[in-house]
Parts: sequence; C-alpha cells; structure tokens
Amino acid sequence: MKTRLLTKDDIQVKVKQVTEKGCLLLLYKDARVDMSILDETYGAENWACEYKTVGDVLYCGIGVWSEKANQFIWKWDCGIESRADGEGNEKKGEASDAFKRAGFKWGIGRELYTAPFIWAKVPTVKDSNGKWQLADRYQKFNVEHIAYDEQNNIKELLIKDNKGLTVYKGHKE
Repeated sequence: MKTRLLTKDDIQVKVKQVTEKGCLLLLYKDARVDMSILDETYGAENWACEYKTVGDVLYCGIGVWSEKANQFIWKWDCGIESRADGEGNEKKGEASDAFKRAGFKWGIGRELYTAPFIWAKVPTVKDSNGKWQLADRYQKFNVEHIAYDEQNNIKELLIKDNKGLTVYKGHKE
C-alpha cells in the first residue's frame, strides 16, 4: 500500500533563518501526521513502532503488518536531539525525529524533499544583541495551497502569514 501525499493541513512552516531582507522558511511534518497516515493507510492495529539505542544514538523502527509474509516488515532510522529548552525535551525531540525519519522510509512526506527555496520578504529588526529577528515576534506562517506533479514533486506552493498576507508563491512547470 502506498501512503498518500501530504495535504496543506499536514504541513507546518518554521523560520530557519532571519536576515535584514526577510526570512528563510522550511516545510515540515510532525509525528502526529505520520501516525494519522499510518492509521489511514494500514489501519491502527496493523503498524507498530519500537525504539532502540545503538551507542549513543536513538533509532526508531516502524513495522507494518504484511499478510503475505505473516509478520511485521520494519524500516528504521535515527534521530537527533532537538529543542534544547532546559526542560528535558531534547530526548523527546530525538524520539520524534527518529519516528518521522522512519516514516519517510515508508514514504510519508517524501515530497517535502522537493520543496523549493522559500524566501519570505517580511519586515525584520535587530534585537538588543544585534541579531536579526522578525519585526512581528508573533508572526506565523501556514501553507495555504500545495499541488504536486506526476512524480510527486511540489509544483505549486502558497504560504501566507497569520494575518492572511501572501509571503511566498511558487509555481513550477
């Protein structure tokens, strides 16, 4: 069975870098999206995940039940620590990252690898340390529209901010 392509509601947008001329945006999915797509595609009782540590690296495997083989078929990948917030979420981020990377191996969200370079010309200011930041600290970005070509590459992408202003519009032939 093939997993479906991500919808605009499955994709989140985050700011990767801010300069005096705007910001670089990245598209991503969270682990909840992977779980939902696994449930939709294989059924809630026909997939499982496991975690293993190899050395200091956390791996996640996603197993999908195969009627033909009468067993789970596993695909594994590792994660990296993230969200260094001082509250212990680094390991949670590592587990989530490993799960999402294993999900990519099942085809969930592979189309994100075809995302264009997304530059948003939005107002920015320097903070007290001289570092560029968004002028509106609460500015968020959302995928308003996405379309794919026959090879599942992103061919159309529209991103708006939380005030409804278009910050990126791209189209590939």
